[in-house]
Amino acid sequence: VQLQASGGGLVQAGGSLRLSCAASRRTISNNGVGWFRQAPGKEREFVGGISWNGASTTPPDSVKGRFTISRDRAKNTVYLQMSSLKPEDTAVYYCASSRTSSSPTVYSQYTYWGQGTLVTVSS
Repeated sequence: VQLQASGGGLVQAGGSLRLSCAASRRTISNNGVGWFRQAPGKEREFVGGISWNGASTTPPDSVKGRFTISRDRAKNTVYLQMSSLKPEDTAVYYCASSRTSSSPTVYSQYTYWGQGTLVTVSS
């Protein structure tokens, strides 16, 4: 499966962005999908995930209440809606397909990764 993350860009603090993760070559309907981010000099951080049946994994406190994940099975796409963005949300955002139907918080549990999309939040 190939994953294509898109939707990143430059946004002012307090703004919103919606990232997309489109899968090709194979359906990801039966897999969990996670979103991670990595800022310069920092470790990759889980920011949210969605299981095959639409259940969301509890996000970290850093994004709770601001980031929402959804999936469109017909389009084989998962979305990350980000609102009330802060400068500390600046990072490269990656989507990944889980080995299973769930969406764990540990990146080693994911098999396929998108190329990443850069989100820059200005103050």
